[in-house]
Amino acid sequence: MLSSRIMAGVAATLLIPVAGCSTGPSEKDVATSFANAVAAGDVAGAAAQTDNPDAARRTLEQVRKTLAPTATHAAVGDVTENEQGAAAKFDLSWDFGEGKVWRYPSTMQLAEGPEGWKVLWAPSVVHPKLKAGQTLAYSEVMPAPGPVTGGEGKQLMGPEPVVTVSLNGQEAGDVPGVAGKLADALREVDPQITQQSIVDGVGKTPPGQPYQVVTLRQADYDKIRSSIYDLPGVRFPAQMRLLASERGYASQALAGVSKKVDEQVKANAGWQVAVADTKGNEISKLHTVAEKPVPPTSVTLSDSAQRAAEKALDPVPQAAMIVAMKPSNGEVLAVAQNDPADAQGPMALSGQYPPGSTFKVITGAAALESGKVRADTPVDCPPKKVFDGMTLPNDKEFGLGMVPLHTAFAQSCNTTFAQLSVDLPDDALPKEAKKFGIGVDFDMPGSTTITGKVSNAESVTQHAANGIGQGKVLASPFGMALAAATVANGEMPTPTLMRGQQTTADGAPEKIDPASLDQLRSMMREVVTGGTARGLAGSGEVRGKTGTAQFGDGTHSHGWFVGYRDDVAFAVLITDAGASGPSVEAAKRFLGGL
Repeated sequence: MLSSRIMAGVAATLLIPVAGCSTGPSEKDVATSFANAVAAGDVAGAAAQTDNPDAARRTLEQVRKTLAPTATHAAVGDVTENEQGAAAKFDLSWDFGEGKVWRYPSTMQLAEGPEGWKVLWAPSVVHPKLKAGQTLAYSEVMPAPGPVTGGEGKQLMGPEPVVTVSLNGQEAGDVPGVAGKLADALREVDPQITQQSIVDGVGKTPPGQPYQVVTLRQADYDKIRSSIYDLPGVRFPAQMRLLASERGYASQALAGVSKKVDEQVKANAGWQVAVADTKGNEISKLHTVAEKPVPPTSVTLSDSAQRAAEKALDPVPQAAMIVAMKPSNGEVLAVAQNDPADAQGPMALSGQYPPGSTFKVITGAAALESGKVRADTPVDCPPKKVFDGMTLPNDKEFGLGMVPLHTAFAQSCNTTFAQLSVDLPDDALPKEAKKFGIGVDFDMPGSTTITGKVSNAESVTQHAANGIGQGKVLASPFGMALAAATVANGEMPTPTLMRGQQTTADGAPEKIDPASLDQLRSMMREVVTGGTARGLAGSGEVRGKTGTAQFGDGTHSHGWFVGYRDDVAFAVLITDAGASGPSVEAAKRFLGGL
């Protein structure tokens, strides 16, 4: 079976005719047939033109496999007689795509025997420096990635050597046996890798291609090298890769940044062809095109904010997240998750959760902008209220009676805000949410984000549920941090993560009425000074909103706090917390660490 990358295009040029005394193909004919077959990827056809077809086939197959060209060209030149019979000069050209072409001259010796002219096989026919037991190998030469620095100029990631452990199923033979030994050795550095996971990975990988089992820091690879180095089919290509100085640091934000830097590394890569042994170990370089340096990358993450956020989540046993950004310009300052959240993916940036009463920021803004209420307008806050047959209670069925709107907001009265939503048009909350960034689709270089979604209310019960952040309302911590930043800034800032990389959005949200925003800010301050977030009263001029959001069968709740202080807006989510109190405590730890 030939290499899966069959090249296209064969060029053969006949320059000087040489007379032959045989009635069969002349030495020039045989040389040309051999060169054309090599160029066409016809290993069997080329080998048949030699005096040692088996050896020629093995070498040619290995060379085509390790070079893997997209096209090959051959041109036969002078053919001259000598003591062995004849010598044919020819040029070989290997095309690796994207303008990467390697050309060189070679010579083949021919002799006439009982079966006519044959190429006297030697690996040097393929390249003058190739010997028995060797092959030619193409590889890209990757430049070292530039460092990534954060908002204070501190390096957050730097290039470090890593080793990728891969397994080629065809070369391994006994894949389950090798996978078992590999998993036993890797258990010390990555317990999640098992014999079955390796076997499954190999099974899903195209035949002949290696399955990448794991990429290890050099220090981790050195610990287990002696246990895995001689396993059949296992290879260990090394490269430089961007790594955070501490394992897990800002992993959800920096993973996307690292991918963008990888694109730069790929674009600036050089390449080379070398003589190698059959295991891929380089013996000598034959052709090199130098790589280009990769410039450093600057991101908006603040090391102090990131560490404060991560430390704030350390005591939390459930999946928990904090996203912080700068209201004045939208720069993302921190994206933190604890281990249980990391196991689920980048939930801080794109996870979709009911925001609960934190959404009353948006319901309240919509009501204020409608002109129907002001912060001091008396509103009813009964312990529970029926909306078209659905009974909606306050937390523990507390009641306030007739109170100003700002009091109902500070105490998080569900019955009040459900009624405010019912009194608004069906599309009022989706429109208002977009002014705060919820439902806006951003293309932010370095990260994939989903802010959330708010659907039109189609019934009275839907109105009521949406008004308190339940029903058909979903948001990510990133989206709610953006909403808090909008309140602080006066209009939605465009979030950014990588400096010099422009974020685009699927629309430009309308601005919020300044007078309504002023009232909303005052209401959010009262949440801290005398409402449900009094635990933050000693943390400076904090404005915010708590939230408890039911999910599943309604017996479990997420806990939220969203808000801002000075030029830092943030959202805290602790899943399945049962109440907003733990999120308020995490917010206090975060603000205390800034």
